[in-house]
Amino acid sequence: MSRASLCAMTSPAQESALDRSAREHAGPFLTETLTLLRSVRDHDFDTLAALCDDDFGIVDISPDGGNVPVRTRAEWESWFRTLFGTLDAMGATTDSTVLSYDALESGDLGYGVLEFRQSLTAGPHTATFDCVATIIWKRTAAGWRESRWHCSVLSSNVPPELVAAA
Repeated sequence: MSRASLCAMTSPAQESALDRSAREHAGPFLTETLTLLRSVRDHDFDTLAALCDDDFGIVDISPDGGNVPVRTRAEWESWFRTLFGTLDAMGATTDSTVLSYDALESGDLGYGVLEFRQSLTAGPHTATFDCVATIIWKRTAAGWRESRWHCSVLSSNVPPELVAAA
């Protein structure tokens, strides 16, 4: 059973910040957006890869709060495999809290604006990143797929111990 399946079976007392905050929001692509965030939380490369086409690359955040431009699918796969491997090696957990969500759908395209707080915990240390992401969605034969992700860090609190560990 995948880690994602196990997370889906958790009781309400074991819900993550993402699951609790998700109930407060609605709109087009919310289910897909939450799947993106859950995939990162669960370090679930396969689910994330299946939902993302990233036709024009992405701009993501690094564990130290910086920006990471990723321009090709090969770079995308390398980035997420390396990131998830590094987080797993650190014994790190991640989670997100949805702060606000707005989206529009028009024909075969849509976009969303997601404000969220991402946490990264390794041992006794937790870093937080307040972010805003713009997500472009496209309709495909297989359903909606992410076509572009651009995330900016608005503020961060990263303990020096986590920067050294990363």
